[in-house]
Amino acid sequence: MSFKRITEQESHYRHLDKMSVEEILININKEDKTVPLAVEKAIPDIEKLVSAIVDKMFTGGRLFYIGAGTSGRLGVVDASECPPTYGVPYGLVVGVIAGGEEAILKAIENAEDNKEQGWLDLEKYNVNEKDVVVGIAASGTTPYVIGALQECKKKGILTGCITCNENAPVSKIADFPVEVVVGPEFVTGSTRMKSGTAQKLVLNMISTSVMIQIGRVEDNKMVHMQLTNEKIIDRGVKMLMEKINVTDYEKVKSILLEYGSVKKAVQNYH
Repeated sequence: MSFKRITEQESHYRHLDKMSVEEILININKEDKTVPLAVEKAIPDIEKLVSAIVDKMFTGGRLFYIGAGTSGRLGVVDASECPPTYGVPYGLVVGVIAGGEEAILKAIENAEDNKEQGWLDLEKYNVNEKDVVVGIAASGTTPYVIGALQECKKKGILTGCITCNENAPVSKIADFPVEVVVGPEFVTGSTRMKSGTAQKLVLNMISTSVMIQIGRVEDNKMVHMQLTNEKIIDRGVKMLMEKINVTDYEKVKSILLEYGSVKKAVQNYH
């Protein structure tokens, strides 16, 4: 089947500059509503990727996201949220972006076009066959990502991808491709919109389901979350009060702070 870059196709809307603010917002929202339905179609492929990641993590592996521009930033965001939310060590889930940390805040020209740099950036983390590398590329054609996945394949490292074009070049390389075809963007070619939303939803699904599968959630609670602010401490106290059946808020708070997480407090409280 031939490859068509749907993400670059003409918007369904014309003369955006002549729309009222209300019309713009209504039409953007109309387009956004289609994204979860596109993600739903990809659930079987997302499941395969998640299962592969879980298997690798149980043998000591890590999860790497690699991308450029918006895709890269989304990967960095998802990776950075895993330690505080689930209490896993920094480095278990890693976001790698073309252009490095500077590219998180501003665009780095031509960084995504360097086909060799993706693998060089992964090498800094000593990536190996225990790990899984997921390339994120709305177009599915980003040289930085494709080059990285090609090198991973050569070295026996399991790969996945998240893209918004069907039969994309990156999908042909990845062991576990995920294609979420959301159609043309409201602003032609602006893949930070529907494509970015789709990628964010899939990343949420991947990291959340992986963390649940490796035991970082009990019932529906984040029992390993890091106590980094008062809101989270309060949430932790209420969880712990329920688990150890103690109603004295301040006493439970002191127990929680002593042990550093709900899980450890439950394990050590007598």
